[in-house]
Amino acid sequence: MKTSLAAVPYFWSKDQYQAFYADVTQTDIDTVYLGETVCSKRRSMKLKDWLDVAETLTSSGKEVVLSTMTLLEAESELNYLRNLIKQSDLLIEANDMSAIQMAYEAKRPFAAGNPINIYNSQTLKRLHGLGMTRWNIPVELGQEDIVPIVPTAKELNIELEYQIFGRMPLAYSARCFTARHHGLPKDNCQFKCSEDIEGILVNTRESDSFAQINGIQTQSAKVTHLLDHWQRLHQSGIDIARIVPVTPETTLEVIRSLTQAIRQNSKETGFEDTGSGKTNREYCNGYWFQLAGLELVDAT
Repeated sequence: MKTSLAAVPYFWSKDQYQAFYADVTQTDIDTVYLGETVCSKRRSMKLKDWLDVAETLTSSGKEVVLSTMTLLEAESELNYLRNLIKQSDLLIEANDMSAIQMAYEAKRPFAAGNPINIYNSQTLKRLHGLGMTRWNIPVELGQEDIVPIVPTAKELNIELEYQIFGRMPLAYSARCFTARHHGLPKDNCQFKCSEDIEGILVNTRESDSFAQINGIQTQSAKVTHLLDHWQRLHQSGIDIARIVPVTPETTLEVIRSLTQAIRQNSKETGFEDTGSGKTNREYCNGYWFQLAGLELVDAT
């Protein structure tokens, strides 16, 4: 089973990104996704900076995939997408149908990102005809949901990727929830999302964790944790176990724990979250087991 690291969904500084990916080169992760997927106003890294990081990761033996924006709203964002496709021959992760269209027109293969709605074999075949070679399965699809689709994917030689760790992407909006939280309009957000390394937790009135706001993205408050179930996923046909970053330190520990377990064919990864204070996390994995997504099933 292969492993992948999704693009960082949060807004970090250039130094933070570069230090993080320098550490990633020293891990055994197989594939690394790079780029901004949430908000085009996050410009601490230019396209050239991402391509420089891609070159370093490629030199260290990693497959690199360039991720696209999820919700495109302006011509400037389409121009950036065109440049991304033109300036590199790396695999593209398409997170919007416009990216699929541009990749198809450029005769470029692509991976369908989590926001692309694929729920049946007919859609899988259609997008394969447009150049899709990998499918990042929507987080709400569980083991039984994908049973009818896996044979088609295998027949078409489409790689299947499933999120095994990280907050689940739930929704995207034209509004910026982080700006609104700080009483600011979206056009003058003052880049407040850069102050929260992994978003802002939202609780219910009963003080239960509800969601995590990250700019225009809403994430699950709880973090998907299927690390100790990786063998079950592999047996179900999943080719790639996907890690979605949280903080750099925790993400690197997750990578080390998972890749070592796979290398040793060990059921348990031994991962322990050592976060403290505002980085304390709750975990879930219910969707995979056909339960409510916020449920947690132990690896027994």
